[in-house]
Amino acid sequence: MDTSLILTNFLNPPILFFFLGMLAVFLRSDLEIPQQIAKFLSLYLLLSIGFKGGVELYYSGLNRDVVISLLLALVMASVVPVYSFFILRIRLAAPDAAAIAATYGSISAVTFITATSFLTKLNIDYGGHLVAAMALMESPAIIIGVLLYRLSGGGNQQEFTWSELFRDAFFNGSVLLLMGSLVIGMATGETGKEAMQPFVGNLFKGLLAFFLLDMGLVAARRLGELRKTGLFLVAFAILMPLVNAGFGIGLAYLVEMSRGDALLFTVLCASASYIAVPAAVRLAIPEASPSLYVPMALAITFPFNISVGLPLYLNVIDRLWSVAHATGQAY
Repeated sequence: MDTSLILTNFLNPPILFFFLGMLAVFLRSDLEIPQQIAKFLSLYLLLSIGFKGGVELYYSGLNRDVVISLLLALVMASVVPVYSFFILRIRLAAPDAAAIAATYGSISAVTFITATSFLTKLNIDYGGHLVAAMALMESPAIIIGVLLYRLSGGGNQQEFTWSELFRDAFFNGSVLLLMGSLVIGMATGETGKEAMQPFVGNLFKGLLAFFLLDMGLVAARRLGELRKTGLFLVAFAILMPLVNAGFGIGLAYLVEMSRGDALLFTVLCASASYIAVPAAVRLAIPEASPSLYVPMALAITFPFNISVGLPLYLNVIDRLWSVAHATGQAY
């Protein structure tokens, strides 16, 4: 593996601020980000990446490659929770297995945003349609996770309504803001891009660094919750992203995505949700323990993906794509 990629990733200021946040917890510092500021930063990042993705879609339009990418995103969001559930059932009860399976079938918007920053630093182009793929991948995994839980005999139907679950899965705040920003960016195009500068442009990396500082604080505090689970879930939280990334890279290679698009698609496949899924799972699978699925995604998979995963996935993509170029394929 090219060590320069790892160094480039680690020397990216937002990544360093994430680890600064973790260090602050380990040193028992009183560093704290007020909750309302952290919420604003989360909303800002979703708005910004959605709007910029919409502008890119304005330039490129909905062509065959875009449609194929969106369909593949839906396939991965539907398949990953199924095989994850059956792997987890080896050691866990159905509620916890279903909740974790939904978590790893869904996506982490912050991991995706960090990946776009990584590509920007390396001057690698990517398409705005992957933002739409990100939004599409959040909800199917939640629905399938709940279906698996129900098929395993879990839950009290009288205390649960599917309409409430669908509303929470498809119209929760993060999905609505992301898709709404995407549509606005696509509708306004170049004029909208100029009007929104520097809010969604020059300020982006600084606010991302501030947000990842808070994520580092939160992640370090969650690590302690996994001490009672043993190595099985820790191994799952590291190995499952690698497996899912492998499938993502393979699909991206088959449909001849560009390097940038391939990395973002792979990151979507490899990431795990710690915002949208917990909100829905608390409603639909109340027996599942948040002390398992939240710290797995936030305290293990998220740091692994942004520190090791990004350069690792790009290195594999570069090697495969260079072989494709040598044999005369497009990419």
